[in-house]
Amino acid sequence: MLKTSIPKNQYEELLQRRAKEFQRYKARTSSVLSRLLFALPNSPLKYPIQGYTVRPLTATLIPGLGIYAGERNSYKVSLSVSKGVLTTETPAEGVTVKGAGEKELILESSSLVILNDLLTKVSYASTVYSINTGDLVTFQFENHTAVFPIAIKQPCLPVLYDMGTDISSQVTITTKTFLRYDKLNILLKSIRQFYRNITVIIADDSLEPEKVTGENIQHYIMPPAQGWFAGRNLAISQVTTKYFVWVDDDFQFTKDTKLEKFMEVMEAIPELDVVGGSVQGGQLSFILEYEEGEEMDGGCLKRKMTNFHPLPGYPQCSLASGVVNFFMARTDSALKVGFDPKLLRVAHSEFFMDGLGSLLVASCPDVHIEHQPKTRLNTDPLYKRFRYPQRDDTMYKLQLHFFKNHLKCVKY
Repeated sequence: MLKTSIPKNQYEELLQRRAKEFQRYKARTSSVLSRLLFALPNSPLKYPIQGYTVRPLTATLIPGLGIYAGERNSYKVSLSVSKGVLTTETPAEGVTVKGAGEKELILESSSLVILNDLLTKVSYASTVYSINTGDLVTFQFENHTAVFPIAIKQPCLPVLYDMGTDISSQVTITTKTFLRYDKLNILLKSIRQFYRNITVIIADDSLEPEKVTGENIQHYIMPPAQGWFAGRNLAISQVTTKYFVWVDDDFQFTKDTKLEKFMEVMEAIPELDVVGGSVQGGQLSFILEYEEGEEMDGGCLKRKMTNFHPLPGYPQCSLASGVVNFFMARTDSALKVGFDPKLLRVAHSEFFMDGLGSLLVASCPDVHIEHQPKTRLNTDPLYKRFRYPQRDDTMYKLQLHFFKNHLKCVKY
């Protein structure tokens, strides 16, 4: 339970601050389009149930409007919205129009044919600029009422990567190093044994940085001991290829470290954002189960060391929520989620926690990388002091989950 990580004299005030921030978060990420709607049976109204999208501030015809009713002396329909206005063409003789250019539009005619013709010319335009929101239209005829959604969305410009002709124009290798130049040099040598021209980006927050040189190596020096995720952010921010591969600085490429296999899966299934491999023969992948919980309490997150099911078309791979520290990712997808620089030391699952619901992840253990043997450096007191989390670091991480992720409990 994460509340046990919060000092008792701070808990209530922190809870109230979190509640306010959670309301702002919901306001940014939800809309009326999340409201559950049902199409009632045997309605004489014809209207679009889904897929009607307009640009902000742009009048757009509403497709498919109509009524199907028996003979009447007069037919009267109304449409109303809350975030825009409704218009139609100048009515023909025998049709009354009220409210054109307003939030409620009323059409009445003695001719069903003329009325239906005018309904095909009704347009909606939002009145406030927003890049991703929605509205609901209420459509009424006699005692029949229907409600259908309008998605209001500003189209995005595509951001495409020129894939070039070889893997060096498609993939960048990224890593973070700290006080382990002997390990880093072994990693670089192994990369060049199999990928001579691929760019390697190194984020380095060592206390006394050493020079790292070589063709197609970008070595970025950070302020000392900035931490694991800050280094990841720096390295990935400099990637210019469609994909990057993350490796720890004490990994080692072998003949089974086939980045082309990662690429084959990613290119075949464009919905995938991350594909992980295996390290030292171990397939460390997991799923995350999230229950939102009560609004003031927060939710619960459970991590299970398993997978969902095999990846369609690639039975050697499985879908998961997170993977081991050796993975290929779409650069733009990872940048959108980011790596929280508040996490200085041991942190990995947190990236996939922040990406839950936005990152589609698979694990393909047939792509393999080795882990270098442990050396005396791993027991060096200076290295251990920075590398491994103390109790204060663990408590801080739990407090971060409590507020940032609106959680009340985490189970690993």
